[in-house]
Amino acid sequence: MIQNVRPKRVWRRVDGVLLLDKPKGVTSNTALQMARRLFCAAKAGHTGTLDPMATGLLPLCFGEATKFSADLLEADKTYEADVCFGITTDTGDAEGQVLERCTAQIDRQQLDAVLPRFRGKILQVPPMYSALKRDGQPLYRLARQGVEVEREAREVTISELLVLDSAEDRCRLRVTCSKGTYIRTLAEDIGRALHCGAHLTALRRVVVGDLTLASAVSLETLNALAEDERVHHLLPPDALLQSLPVANLDGPAAARFTHGNPVELPDLPSGKCRVYHLGQLLGVGVSDGAGRLQPSRLVSSA
Repeated sequence: MIQNVRPKRVWRRVDGVLLLDKPKGVTSNTALQMARRLFCAAKAGHTGTLDPMATGLLPLCFGEATKFSADLLEADKTYEADVCFGITTDTGDAEGQVLERCTAQIDRQQLDAVLPRFRGKILQVPPMYSALKRDGQPLYRLARQGVEVEREAREVTISELLVLDSAEDRCRLRVTCSKGTYIRTLAEDIGRALHCGAHLTALRRVVVGDLTLASAVSLETLNALAEDERVHHLLPPDALLQSLPVANLDGPAAARFTHGNPVELPDLPSGKCRVYHLGQLLGVGVSDGAGRLQPSRLVSSA
């Protein structure tokens, strides 16, 4: 009897950055593993999670690009958020159980009056339904057990908070914020300021650092492409480093740098920089501002 045997997947080295438009209803890790299989990438990681309910820009790293994924964790993000007034839930979003309902008739003037207090540096209390840990336990697990613990308020920065659309009981906001900002909490806090309660009904991430959703591709599109066509959607590893200044090394200096040794490079400002030789990325270095460049993370050429 002839049996159909699925060919064994051969994992290979793939270096690059994929800007994925994550669909609703899947975790960031599930989306990562689906994309990884499409590219047969031996090594992969992402640059910060999106909730399953959220959609939009999820930068994925393959191979050598994973060395720089942490750089985007610190980057500002921009979201488009749909908020419903008059209903609060235990999770702060549409996936939770309804706690309270009331009639909400919020006009644009009322909304514009409260939004300024949420711009700039503000304090947020992280939600119970989050991955933050208490005594080794994620808060969301405690929340599912009906346990609520005290959480310390954290300072975050909201550099942009604009109304894109509004009606009596809902609005759409554009939010640019720092690492650690919870848009669900922002929606709840705005509802509290309006004395009607609120929750998040949809969330779409459109910008991460210098990367935008306009360049992203969906899993559906990738799946429909031939393997040799998918690679055209990969950006080089230094796509994650565009905010860093550039340092160019000559041959001898490049050899020293790639062997983990510091090099002399005058007129380079202090801090991190991306380092090249003849247009090829060597890695990230740290300058002391006095002409000395120390390797920090190196790209493998093997």
